Amino acid sequence: RTCEPLSASSRSRSRWPQIVSPATPSIKDLETVLYGGKRFGNHVDEVWPNLFIGDMSVANDRYSLWKLGITHVVNAAHGKMHCQGSHDFYGSTVDYYGVPADDSPSFDLSRYFFPCAEYIRNALDTTGVLVHCAVGVSRSASLVLTYLMIHQHYTLLEAIDKVKEHRWIFPNRGFLKQLRALDMKLKTTA
Repeated sequence: RTCEPLSASSRSRSRWPQIVSPATPSIKDLETVLYGGKRFGNHVDEVWPNLFIGDMSVANDRYSLWKLGITHVVNAAHGKMHCQGSHDFYGSTVDYYGVPADDSPSFDLSRYFFPCAEYIRNALDTTGVLVHCAVGVSRSASLVLTYLMIHQHYTLLEAIDKVKEHRWIFPNRGFLKQLRALDMKLKTTA
C-alpha cells in the first residue's frame, strides 16, 4: 500500500507551533550533533528492537530481508524516479508501504509523519520492519526519528542520539525543520 498523507483539512496550523521552545535545539545545533560519530556504515542497521534503517540495495535483496526477519518494508523513496520497490516485488511475504518522498529540503515530509509512525508501530507488533530510502540517511532516518518521537516519547535530540548509537544519519535541513516543529508540538501536548 502507498502511504496517503494527512489532508490539509486534517492538519490545523495550531498543531505546528511557530514559536521556538528553548528546550528544542536549533537547526545548527542539530546539524552539529549529526556531524559527530561514524560517517559511513552498513547497508542496513538495527536502530531499535526489530526496526532497521537501510538503503535500496538491502531493500532489493529479499534473501537478506528474510534472514533479518523483515516482514514489513517502508520505502521512503517510493516512485518511478526513486526506489522501485512495490507489492509485486515483495509478493505476499512482505507487507509494503510506500512513501513518495523527495530528498529535498522543500519537500513536505511532515504530512507522512503520523501515518507512517502508526504503520511502523503496528508492524512492530509482529516482527521486523525495514525503513529505507536510496541511501538510508535522510528520508528513512527522518521517518524512524518520527516513530521514536511519537510512539516512544523521545525528544528529537534523544531520538537522534538513540539512532546514532547504531547508524550514521543526516536528515536534510528541510526535514530537520519539520522534525523540530514536531518536537515542539509534541512538547506542548505532553
